[in-house]
Amino acid sequence: MSLELVLFFVLAAMAIGGAVSLILQRHPIHSALSLIVVMVALAGLYLLLGAEFIAAVQIIVYAGAIMVLFVFVIMLLNAGVEARTNVSRMARYVGLPLGFFLTVELAYWIAGGAGRQAPVSAGPTPTRELARMLFREFVFPFELTSILILIAILGAVVLAKKET
Repeated sequence: MSLELVLFFVLAAMAIGGAVSLILQRHPIHSALSLIVVMVALAGLYLLLGAEFIAAVQIIVYAGAIMVLFVFVIMLLNAGVEARTNVSRMARYVGLPLGFFLTVELAYWIAGGAGRQAPVSAGPTPTRELARMLFREFVFPFELTSILILIAILGAVVLAKKET
């Protein structure tokens, strides 16, 4: 077993464990921290694929900026521990069969894809070309995303403002 394969399984287990913890946590801050674990594990997986730029963006943008925004909003709203209700019974009766069928379908596609060979890519795209595309062709969606994040921050401040 190669080192890359061992790292893949460790990072995959870390991502799955963080995702399960994200769902099972009752406190929103703990859920946000679990999501950071998932983001860091995904960045490690991107590094294994040779996509250093995407891994850096994953850490800086998602694990850094977006998660700080989430934690900021959670603290401003003073969200407490989640209260459990009986509404989740419907999720048990509908979600468990759907989850089972999803697992069966994924196993079918993975077993069917084991005999096929993946197409060979032309090689990694240099970071300079990716940056040119981002700031020339996709500058409008990039700026629009930053404006939406600013609006979310302002909305959190307005919601958290206490009446005097």
